[in-house]
Amino acid sequence: MEKQVFDVSGMTCASCQAAVTRAVSKLDGVESADVSLLAQNMRVEYDPKLVNPAEIEKAVADAGYSATLQQAETGSSKPESAAQIWEDRSERIRKETEDKKKKLICSLILLAILLCFSMLPMLGVFSFFMDMEWMMADACIQMFLSTVILFIQRDFFTHGFKTLLHGSPNMDTLVAVGSSVSFIYGFYGLLTMAYGYGTMDHELIHSGMNALYFESAAMIVTLVSLGKYLEARSKSKTGDALAKLVSLAPKTAFVKRGDDFVEIPAEDVRAGDLVRIVPGASIPVDGTVVEGSGTLDQSAITGESMPVEKAIGDEVMSASTNLNGSFVMRATKVGSDTTLSQIISLVDEAGNSKAPIARLADKVSGVFVPVVLGISLVTLIGWLIAGHSIGFALNCAISVLVISCPCALGLATPLAIMVATGKAAQYGILVKSAGVLEELAKVNTVVLDKTGTITRGKPAVVSLTLFGDRYDADAFMTIAASAESGSEHPLAKAVLEEAKRKPQSVCGLGFQGLWRTRSGSYGERHFRSGRQPGIHERRTCSAR
Repeated sequence: MEKQVFDVSGMTCASCQAAVTRAVSKLDGVESADVSLLAQNMRVEYDPKLVNPAEIEKAVADAGYSATLQQAETGSSKPESAAQIWEDRSERIRKETEDKKKKLICSLILLAILLCFSMLPMLGVFSFFMDMEWMMADACIQMFLSTVILFIQRDFFTHGFKTLLHGSPNMDTLVAVGSSVSFIYGFYGLLTMAYGYGTMDHELIHSGMNALYFESAAMIVTLVSLGKYLEARSKSKTGDALAKLVSLAPKTAFVKRGDDFVEIPAEDVRAGDLVRIVPGASIPVDGTVVEGSGTLDQSAITGESMPVEKAIGDEVMSASTNLNGSFVMRATKVGSDTTLSQIISLVDEAGNSKAPIARLADKVSGVFVPVVLGISLVTLIGWLIAGHSIGFALNCAISVLVISCPCALGLATPLAIMVATGKAAQYGILVKSAGVLEELAKVNTVVLDKTGTITRGKPAVVSLTLFGDRYDADAFMTIAASAESGSEHPLAKAVLEEAKRKPQSVCGLGFQGLWRTRSGSYGERHFRSGRQPGIHERRTCSAR
């Protein structure tokens, strides 16, 4: 069996997700197909002897969507890290959100103007539009504004009717059908008015005016586009916790090129490259120390609070921070093979995987839209049989189409899963899959298999024990802080941080706290000496 990830475009609701899943699952050799509406991708496990990626892409295209193999899309031999893939997807979602926002704002402005022409005259404002000589002009303006709004929101019609023709209608189909029927009926009313003006039939003119539903067509797509925009914003925020994981990876690295080390993008590092790591820098890739030594904070990866000393021959992991020392490492794992990329992939895969309850929602969404279309048709026929006008019957049928949206059903569970797994990863808890997350509801006992794993990830002084009465605790802490003031070691920093928290007096000079000078060492601020505040000075105190 082989696993591949495909980017899928054109999906807008849970019914789209269900349609793509059905299309791919029907192929011989496909073991499983998990389609994520949030990530806009699909993870397929298949037998390469029975089916290939091209056939999978064709099956998705036949359903009315498009799919592209992720590796094929890069078109490069350069290994792309999970962080880079995630950032590309986040950028795509951000652009999608901005595009929806622009369309929504334009539609709202035009809709407000359209309502002034269609609704205000009925309330006595701009009532002259109800006069015979202005009715036709008012109707034409309404049709023009409605047409512009429908053009701005044309994605509903291209996606909706495309999927309908492929036999897999979705939420866009409901919106497209509802707004199209409203617009066509309004256009019929406009033609009726034109005929009435030609025959000077005032009753026919007023009848046609009452049949104008241009504002309904525009209102439908605008309100649904508001929901789409809010949905896109929700999708963009679900990855906030995952973004913090991605931010652990440095953007650049100092790699040896010729006789010098030059700064290049971290994604351009190749296996075998020599990378220089300076104090305070994060490690871009996995590798082995070949020169020098350092003290690494690996808490972001391992959860261990104590820094680890690394010397020649020791392995180092990406996203670790070099606290002290400088060394040169040889890259062994780059791109998607690094430890951080594997963690990001695991969290992302868990967020996009489906829990049993989500699979149930997919099944319901798959039959939801056809059922709604049927109910809408029955509603139309039922009101006509009951003796009501075609306008009233259309209003009722269109209402059924518009209010029936399975997106909440299909999005609520995936959103909850993605937020939960991302937030857990932020605190160092990795969840293998959505199914495991759902099973956690039954857990009543948590057992930790290693002492010291649940830590803050930063050494700190928690107590002070003196063996002798020569110094009290404050004096001893002052001496220890003075001795450690020039060190960058994590334990030395812990001593200095503790010294900062308490006022001390030693050698007859009162000082409060320690601070880092421009050179990186620590100095003392004196208040009794009469010096101006802000003067930095190092002072050695000998005990008598």
